[in-house]
Amino acid sequence: MTDLRAVCGLPAGDSTLIGHWPLGIGASTREDQRMSDSRPPFLPFDEEAAWKKVLGAEAAWNTRDPDRVVAAYSVDSQWRNRDTFLNGREEIRDFLAVKWARERDYALRKDLWAFRGNRIAVRFHYESLDEHGQWWRSYGNENWEFDDAGLMRRREASINDVPINESQKRLFGPRADGDISGIPLL
Repeated sequence: MTDLRAVCGLPAGDSTLIGHWPLGIGASTREDQRMSDSRPPFLPFDEEAAWKKVLGAEAAWNTRDPDRVVAAYSVDSQWRNRDTFLNGREEIRDFLAVKWARERDYALRKDLWAFRGNRIAVRFHYESLDEHGQWWRSYGNENWEFDDAGLMRRREASINDVPINESQKRLFGPRADGDISGIPLL
């Protein structure tokens, strides 16, 4: 299994985040009890279905609940997040728990870029506050691939971080119900 403390830049002996890990590193998962075997909409995607996937992912990520987020991924889902490679729901769940313990006041917006067949491309940005009081805006692109059950089996994300001042924040919590506006280009 991936050493998520090292991936997230935490010292090897750091135990301050253990309480934030819902299952802990190496703990058995509750996938069979909590995870669905399918997640509509199903293939092939039209524009409406692609938007449902994008907005559903955004809503889940804004909860910062790793268990809710991983429910959209296949059991054997493969991820590349920046320079980190993850395999399966358990590694993804642990990675997200550490990520959101580190990125406070997290708010995300996603925008559909393109779709075809079982693939969707998304652009996004999110803002967060680190433990030193520095605000960040992170810009990225994701490529998603889905299985026939509508679960994401592959996610590749390229992300760049820019330090910002609090006065430069654009995102203040999750998207309001019914808001389908895009995200700013810059």
